[in-house]
Amino acid sequence: MSDKRGLTGQAYEPIPDGGRYEPYIGADQSPLEFTAKAVVPGIVFGIIFGAANAYLGLQAGLTISTSIPVAVMTVAAFRAMRGIGVRGTLLEANMSQTIGSASSSVASGVIFTLPALFMWGFDPALTQMIMLAMFGGLLGVLFMIPLRRFLIEREHGKLPYPEGTACAEVLVASEEGGAKARNVFVGLGIGAAFKFVFGWLKPFPGTVSFPVPFVAKAQLGIKMSSALFGVGYILGPKIGAVMVGGGLLSSLVIIPWINAWGSGRLEPFYPETVELISEMSPGEIWHRYVRYIGAGAVATAGIITLIRSIPTMIESFRIGAGQLRARVGESGVSVRRTERDMPLRMVGIGVAIIFAGMALVPHVFGSIETVALRATAAICVVVFSFFFVTVASRIVGLVGVTSNPTSGMTIASLLGTSTAFALAGWTDETGMAAALTVGCVVAIAASISGDTSQDLKTGFLLGATPHRQQVGELIGVLTSATFVCLTLLLLDKAYGFGSEELPAPQATLMKLVIEGVLRSELPWGLVGIGAGIAIVAEVVRIPSLPFAVGVYLPVSTMVPVFLGGMLRWVLDRGGRTNEQKSERREKGVLLGSGLVGGEGLFGVVIAGVVFYLSVTSPAGEKPVLPMTVGMNWGSPLVTELAGAAAFGVLVWVFARRCVGSVAGE
Repeated sequence: MSDKRGLTGQAYEPIPDGGRYEPYIGADQSPLEFTAKAVVPGIVFGIIFGAANAYLGLQAGLTISTSIPVAVMTVAAFRAMRGIGVRGTLLEANMSQTIGSASSSVASGVIFTLPALFMWGFDPALTQMIMLAMFGGLLGVLFMIPLRRFLIEREHGKLPYPEGTACAEVLVASEEGGAKARNVFVGLGIGAAFKFVFGWLKPFPGTVSFPVPFVAKAQLGIKMSSALFGVGYILGPKIGAVMVGGGLLSSLVIIPWINAWGSGRLEPFYPETVELISEMSPGEIWHRYVRYIGAGAVATAGIITLIRSIPTMIESFRIGAGQLRARVGESGVSVRRTERDMPLRMVGIGVAIIFAGMALVPHVFGSIETVALRATAAICVVVFSFFFVTVASRIVGLVGVTSNPTSGMTIASLLGTSTAFALAGWTDETGMAAALTVGCVVAIAASISGDTSQDLKTGFLLGATPHRQQVGELIGVLTSATFVCLTLLLLDKAYGFGSEELPAPQATLMKLVIEGVLRSELPWGLVGIGAGIAIVAEVVRIPSLPFAVGVYLPVSTMVPVFLGGMLRWVLDRGGRTNEQKSERREKGVLLGSGLVGGEGLFGVVIAGVVFYLSVTSPAGEKPVLPMTVGMNWGSPLVTELAGAAAFGVLVWVFARRCVGSVAGE
């Protein structure tokens, strides 16, 4: 093990021509790395955070990177095992986070797309969903492998890979001492307890809302979610403020405007065919009209993000393709341990097997019986995946995983595939399902390539063996795909997608895109208004994608995100030194990650209990969770105030723990 303290300045600066980066653990050392005690915790933690991220994404339309939480939890597990004589190395901890973090990217691609199949009335088999998740994840990892030497090694110091660098810093700091992992576990406990109270016992309402005086049908509210609060802290004040700004535009401007405009109409306004606008509640106006405006805003913002990335995309693709050609002839060359990639021959064989599987295995893309049509869909997958993996791997190096325009890439893939299907006359339900499944595989591939890039950057800084990390990524995909898809099935059985509990916003958006191209059923006027909102946001230099997500989701979902971001702003300003600010921020990020994991996991537990009760209860009887006390506070106002007070306690505890990290606990 290295005796150095922390990463050197070389970790952040370009390497001079002819020079070489010397990692934290040198290439001449061979510490344990790919072992059972590294692989097993990675798989377990990956399953935990994969399920939690799936629940979060279906609730709020976003997921978080889990590399750092998995890393510190692994370090904690290794320390706990010291009592029985088992010790873990730094590279084993890195391997564990490499395997564990893959699940979040798989979950992102799955929840962005597959719930649309359920909303269309299809009943996809578990095996089909698992194959789609595995194919997408494997393609993303395999296509990234030839790019590693250029993007990670030769562009070192030019592409910062922020999450990968931060994870390396956390692992080195944990190796050298500290109790960082405690924050994740505390967050897990608080998040689970919060969900138990609001999701199981239910003494308080899950959402507190109230009308805005003097503005008809304007309404504000807050969803009692510890996970969304944690996400807000992780994202920071700027993104939190932008997202809640979009939500306020919907609730305080668009809904009252639609109500005022439609109050004199004596007939329903499309796409509604029965109820008058004047008879609708604010929530019904949002559901019938505002979500289409939000969908147009999100789709346009995603495409704008993609267009702005075109120069980077073209350059990345050109360089990546050149690197691939240059490496095709490599064989039998002796390389250092820290530069050893998976052989390109194995990459090519893996891609060929995946293509054959998609083209030959029935029902991968739905009820497509013709091999030629399945092969066409498989070609679309491979082409779009190769292009967007090359693009995403470089983009996340510049701006990080959270800014990876996966939505825009998925929309572009769906538009391209749907247009091809429409020209071929393949516009029935089978064509819609096939187009969506193509988008699913591409979304997962683009998402996992960003995670793989960050993990390989972490390994590069620490001195890991790339070949072993790449195998670890593949293991992470294969082991998490089944559990993410099982979580999806369980949540659908318990709540249904598109419900208040699980609105599945991204999947709803993808559904609308496909229907718009293949069925021409969209209310294009509303979509156009949303597109205009995204364009105006860009013109006035507001980040259009988070703003559009705020327009698309109920404002009550955005408020806890905003509060989490504002708490981070307050704590940063309250720090006396940069070190103190950094320590508070780091502890808050780990604590927030724990909140996401705790609420998400307990949400899945509740879904499992609801599903069991629905199966065992008499037909037609709605299952009731045992010990549910209900809201028996006498007055609705008192009940809502009590719920708000409980959320205030969460904020206070969170802030106290962040400040305590500096003052000493």
